[in-house]
This record gives sequence, C-alpha cells and structure tokens, in this order.
Amino acid sequence: MSSAQAVRGNQAGTTEPAWVRWLLISIALGFIFLFLILPLAAVFTEALRKGFGAYLEALKEPDAWTSIRLTLVTAAIAVPLNLVFGVAAAWAIAKFEFRGKAFLTTLVDLPFSVSPVVAGLVYVLLFGAHGWIGPWLQAHDIKIIFAVPGIVLATIFVTFPFIARELIPLMQSQGTEEEQAAMVLGATGWQTFWHVTLPNIKWGLVYGVILCNARAMGEFGAVSVVSGHIRGQTNTMPLHVEILYNEYQSVAAFAVASLLALLAVLTLVIKSVVEWQFEREQKAAALLPPEKPRPGLACHCGLDPQSMDPGSSPG
Repeated sequence: MSSAQAVRGNQAGTTEPAWVRWLLISIALGFIFLFLILPLAAVFTEALRKGFGAYLEALKEPDAWTSIRLTLVTAAIAVPLNLVFGVAAAWAIAKFEFRGKAFLTTLVDLPFSVSPVVAGLVYVLLFGAHGWIGPWLQAHDIKIIFAVPGIVLATIFVTFPFIARELIPLMQSQGTEEEQAAMVLGATGWQTFWHVTLPNIKWGLVYGVILCNARAMGEFGAVSVVSGHIRGQTNTMPLHVEILYNEYQSVAAFAVASLLALLAVLTLVIKSVVEWQFEREQKAAALLPPEKPRPGLACHCGLDPQSMDPGSSPG
C-alpha cells in the first residue's frame, strides 16, 4: 500500500474497502428506517386518518387533558427530586471513599435490574390497603396507592439511576484534584460544589435530566400497577393510550400516542443540541493555552489573590 493510500485510509478511519463501508451504512440506515422511522410514521398516519379535526377533538377530550396534565405534573415532581438525589449519590460515590460505597452503587443500579411491574407491586405491598403501612395510612386518611403520590413514587423509583449513572463516570474521570485545590484555598464544601464541581458536570447533568424526563413521561409498567386505571383521575398518557386502544378508539389512541412521540422527538432534539454544545466547548477548551490559577476563586475563599502568584514573597 502506498503512503497516499495509507493516509486516505487513516483519514477515513478504516482500511476496509468502500463497498464494505457502504454495506454497513445501508444496514444501519435500513434498521433505523424499519424500527424507528416507519413506526413513527405509522403513529402519525393513524392519528390523522380521519382528518386534523378528529385529531384535535381526541386531544381536547377531558380525560385526555387529565392524562396529559398528570404526566407533566408527575415528571415535574420526579425529575427535580431525582436531580437532587442523583447529584448527591454521584458526588458521594465519585469523590469520596467510605464504607458501604459498593452497596450504595448497587442501590443506584437496582431499578435497572428490577422489572417496573415488580417495583409497582412493591409499593402496593407497602402502601396498599392490606400492605404493611396501608392500615395506618387509611386510619389517617392518607391515600398513596391508586392516587397521584403512588404514581410519583413509582416514577421516581424507575427513573432514579439516569442522572446518577450519567454523572458517576464523568466525575470519576475528572478526579478530585480541583476540589482538593479549592479546599486548600479555604473553600467550604458547598462553595467547592457550586464553583468547581457543578461547572465541570453541567452538560452531563443536563443530559441526565433529559433522559430522566423522557423515561418519566413514558413510564408504563410501574405506574400501571399503582394507578388503578381510574379514568380521568390516575391515568397518565401511556395508560390513557392503552385504554383507548382497548376500546377500539384507534384515532384517539394514536392521537395521544403521537403527542408522546412528539415529546420524544423534542427530547432527542434537545439531547442533540446538548451534545453539540458539549463537543463545541471541548474543542474550544482543547485550543486554549494551559489555564492559570483563578484569582476569583481565591477571593471567594477569602484569600489574597497575590498569594497565588508564584513570584510573590511568602506572607
């Protein structure tokens, strides 16, 4: 092989013949079309089969509005809570060494290994009328199962790992040198988190929130068990789609399903923008000269910026 061919092969990222690359690309595009684009097109085709007026009427129906509102409320509660829990868990696992760290990591991964239906049944066992805490809840007129609190709890459980699992490898790869430097300069733990850790993980955090929100809005199994399928009260959008489809209201079912699909597409667009922005910042950072110590951090920690100058005399 000539040197020019070797250079072209390195630039292309592979030395395989062109027909092999085109074959692999065609297989990938065919797979995407068959299992992603075609089902998505079928959803919108069925939703608009009787015209745009019927589509809007299906979305204007009171039960549909209730399911949309409940889905958004559930996500609005579950995602911020998982944001706090996920950041705290990731920070503890990635930045500190302590007894029980492996057990905490296992707990973070637990929702990935447990079926959502089983998770819903666990909440029924705990908070149901005949569960461990159910009689006490009934005596105090507190309703969790077959009500909004149960739906929120089930959603929090199945979406908990997304933010933590996105941040843990990112924080571990960054190490603890910057945090230790901030502590040496006199920063408190809270100041270190806000001014050092958080800026370094912001894009991973946004990415984890996007994934968490997408799963929260589309969760079916766990929510189905704890909701009771009370029409107009405890049905989220996925559950409402199931009920409409079982009642042979296909246009209405696909109309609500298309709304979920639009939310999923919007999530993918936001995810792509976040990834593009992250890559842009990474490339820009790679072109910058080595960063000097930041006097602002020393000032924030109550130290004299001149003390950070290697040429200054010791205080």
